[in-house]
Amino acid sequence: MTIIVTGAAGFIGSNIVQALNARGEKNIIAVDDLRPADKYRNLADLDIIDYLDKGEFLEAFRSGRLGKVAAVLHEGACSDTMETDGIFMMANNYRYTMNLLDICTAQKVQLLYASSAATYGGSTVFVESREHEKPLNIYGYSKFLFDQVMRKRFAEKANTAQVVGFRYFNVYGPRESHKGRMASVAFHQYHQYKKDGHVKLFGEYGGYEAGQQSRDFVSIEDVVKVNLFFLDHPEISGIFNLGTGLAQPFNDVAYAVANAMRKLDGASPTSLDELVKEKAIEYIPFPDALKGKYQCFTQADLTQLRQVGYTAPFLNVEQGVSRYIEWLEANSGFLALPL
Repeated sequence: MTIIVTGAAGFIGSNIVQALNARGEKNIIAVDDLRPADKYRNLADLDIIDYLDKGEFLEAFRSGRLGKVAAVLHEGACSDTMETDGIFMMANNYRYTMNLLDICTAQKVQLLYASSAATYGGSTVFVESREHEKPLNIYGYSKFLFDQVMRKRFAEKANTAQVVGFRYFNVYGPRESHKGRMASVAFHQYHQYKKDGHVKLFGEYGGYEAGQQSRDFVSIEDVVKVNLFFLDHPEISGIFNLGTGLAQPFNDVAYAVANAMRKLDGASPTSLDELVKEKAIEYIPFPDALKGKYQCFTQADLTQLRQVGYTAPFLNVEQGVSRYIEWLEANSGFLALPL
């Protein structure tokens, strides 16, 4: 049977395809929008049986032309939190996913889809519950609204097959170069250090000292593992946080990047204070464009994920970022795609 991955040329999608290949799965249909075309590089070393543009995919799936489909891993979306075109965002992220849900329901196909921690927005509690969801932008709202639909369907027992939503927190790792300014902090800091010998962080904002705004940074390695766990357990449905469960300050990311780069240069690791003193870490004023739209703290509550049986540990920032920097260096910054 066939597995479909949407957003397959993107960051999370391409890593899922890679992991499926590692399992011996090659009967994979990749779906994406190859604009910019450079995203094809994320698929070039992977094995798929077909590629469909997102514009032709739904009708091909609905009509049965894709044959027997076992599961759809729906990673395709506009993830630009600065996007202001609400019509585009809702059509691309919400309505498209609703149409896909209808087809999966009709054909009894597993659906694993990308939600987002942006659904929590201005909240300080990150539990999968309506009262804690306060999206700060149209991206977060587009994800929130589909999750609301799913809650109603779960309550009505309206699904014919597994449906799982993953509220991704701050994901980083290989194959994200095409994301440009939306790529992870670790990716940008790697390139900053390569070019200028230092990394930049936001200064004081939101009651947090410079570099102390904290996020739940989760490695793509762990994101893929969780997706495959649910793929292997079609009896489990629901909406689940997907982070490490541990918030770490942006200073920790900068510290990990700078010391990983120092290691590559043959230098010994040093402390955060020393990195700041040496100006290997520099703080910049918080941008006006992000004020009021920025989550200063996120931390996934993993209670529900653990309750359904996912017990594997998660990489912390130092472990995951160090591995990522080694990968970037070995892969020439992943072809140094333009930012």
